[in-house]
Order: sequence, then structure tokens, then C-alpha cells
Amino acid sequence: VIAYDDMGMETGPQISVETFREFYKHRYEELIGYVKKHSKAFTFLHSDGSIFPLIKEFIDIGLDIINPVQISAKGMEPEKLKKEYGEQITFWGAAADNQHVLPFAKPEELKEHVKGLIRIFAPGGGFVFANIHNIQPGVPPENIVTMFKTAYEYGRYPIR
Repeated sequence: VIAYDDMGMETGPQISVETFREFYKHRYEELIGYVKKHSKAFTFLHSDGSIFPLIKEFIDIGLDIINPVQISAKGMEPEKLKKEYGEQITFWGAAADNQHVLPFAKPEELKEHVKGLIRIFAPGGGFVFANIHNIQPGVPPENIVTMFKTAYEYGRYPIR
């Protein structure tokens, strides 16, 4: 079950943790609780931007997956995300920084970037390799191919 509720900007959440608790949390708990009681479905929240301060709240309400994991946003450093929450929630995204790396890197630089992200997010599970949002116009086709070929080559368990 997917919800689209962007709560982040480049520099931080659009709402405070307190606002989330007051206006959103109980509604999400009710929805997620219903889904989990009546199905085996996973719950998935799409929220761009810097949402690190809200992730604990998402876990507390029973959310299973966050997407797109915008690693270029403030506070969304891959190592920090995996260390703090990697055993509690699934990260769906973080294939490559789609703002600064995917459009501009040389294929070999991109390959190293993607391998690094796989090495951070994949160990122990809880990672779905996927684009961070959409692939934007102007991204060289060879970079798109490189990103997915790298995932195919280095994203299989055991992670190398």
C-alpha cells in the first residue's frame, strides 16, 4: 500500500516532528494498522527530500518502506541512514545521486558511486535498488545503462 506525502525539502522537513505527531501520526497509525490487520501487504511512503528527523516517527507507526531516499538532501547521508535505521525500515531508492552524479559523472565515476551505495545500503537487507525519483531529461543514456549494469553486477548477495 503506497502513500505519496512529500514531507521534505532539500534542507529539511516541511513540517516539524511535533506537527507530524499532532496532525498526521494518528491517521497513519490507523491506516497502517488496518492494512496490517487485514492483509500481508507492506506499507510504503514516497517522500522526497530531507526527512531524517521524521524517520523514527515513520518506524513507530509501522511503516515498512521509505522512498525515494534522496541522498543529496541535507541530513540524508547514506551511512547515517543505514546505521540509524537500516534494521528497522527498508530503503527503496538511493541508486545514484540523481541531481549531482547521475547526470554529470563519467560512467566510471558513476560505477564507483553506485557500488559505494550498494555497499552501504545492501548488507543485511532492507534495500531495494531503484532510482531516486525519476531519471531526468539530459542524463546521458550511457549513465543510465552504467547504473543498472553496476547494480546487476555488484548488487547480488553476497555483496562484494
